Amino acid sequence: MSTQIAPKQRSVSPFRYDIVGSFLRPRALKDARQQFQDGDITADQLKEIEDAEITKLVSKQKEIGLQAVTDGEFRRSWWHLDFFWGFDGVERTILDNGYQFNGAQSRPETAQLSDKIRYSSHPFVAHYSFLQKIAGDDVIARQSIPAAAQFLFELDREENQASTKAIYKGREELVSDIAKAYKAAILDLYAAGCRSIQIDDCTWGALCDERFMTVMNQLGLNLAEYANEFARLNEEVVAGLPDDLVVTTHVCRGNYVSTYAGVGGGYEPIAQTLLSIDNYSGFYLEYDTDRAGDFKPLRFLKDNQQVVLGLFSSKFGELEDKEEILKRIEEATQYVDLERICLSPQCGFASTEEGNHLTEEQQWRKLAFIKEIAEEIWK
Repeated sequence: MSTQIAPKQRSVSPFRYDIVGSFLRPRALKDARQQFQDGDITADQLKEIEDAEITKLVSKQKEIGLQAVTDGEFRRSWWHLDFFWGFDGVERTILDNGYQFNGAQSRPETAQLSDKIRYSSHPFVAHYSFLQKIAGDDVIARQSIPAAAQFLFELDREENQASTKAIYKGREELVSDIAKAYKAAILDLYAAGCRSIQIDDCTWGALCDERFMTVMNQLGLNLAEYANEFARLNEEVVAGLPDDLVVTTHVCRGNYVSTYAGVGGGYEPIAQTLLSIDNYSGFYLEYDTDRAGDFKPLRFLKDNQQVVLGLFSSKFGELEDKEEILKRIEEATQYVDLERICLSPQCGFASTEEGNHLTEEQQWRKLAFIKEIAEEIWK
């Protein structure tokens, strides 16, 4: 593709070729987690296996040239629920039904309140400390967490509304406690050395999904007000953080065993609200299929922010057509300068421990392919 002044590679997150964070769980890890659930190994023995597999994962990420590495979310079952369960006043709860995806339903787990939401400590801090230690100084050790808005969205599920209202009589106090707990957790991660946090957020994918919008409108919910509440909550969490902490966000449209959620819809209904959130350095946006619409919403991106185009699917192993990818990047430059574009898969390879339907070899080949394209564009 062409540009008058060739933009350069980046030395800060997000990077020209990047990842969303989760990786396929190796068989040794899956077996160990099952053995732990069956009572055949101890928590310490499970941790030893997790440590070993994360160490190998980080080495592989560095080998293929990633500038930011993660622990693959290898200690988690879910991309979001494990983080919620780490707060005081939150309990793991089993429901009758899981999340509904296109042709699949997840395990029926959720997070419900048993008391006011508070932060005292969180297991993710120790997880991060281990990641940073093995990552070394030549790459960025990145921590991913679900958005505060995602936590509120989970508590707003029909099955959770009664328990939430039993603890919180007013919406304002609930939102305030979520924000306080989140900020405390982020500052604890910062104290442990974290300088790159990615905030994963499915709420925006729901708010621009045509089916969800129809249902919510029928229920009388004002979607614009709901979106504004999410934006204010997320912004409160990331406001006033240390200047050297880079915070990005990833908008997900559902990623479970290679399926997606909803029917799709472009970002236009929520773009101005989402992209107006301050203190995000970059937005990882899914653009791997036409379900995400066109690139016009990128016109709302601020001059000091990057967009990471998720043009590559993490749901299947086949490589995309390079010429088609280059064409789509060219289309995006109608609304945002090439200098402010980066590339990544549209999501992680395993948002839950089940993982998507591709092999580890295909996972690494896809990341190498993204790097190859990025290095052709950004010298």
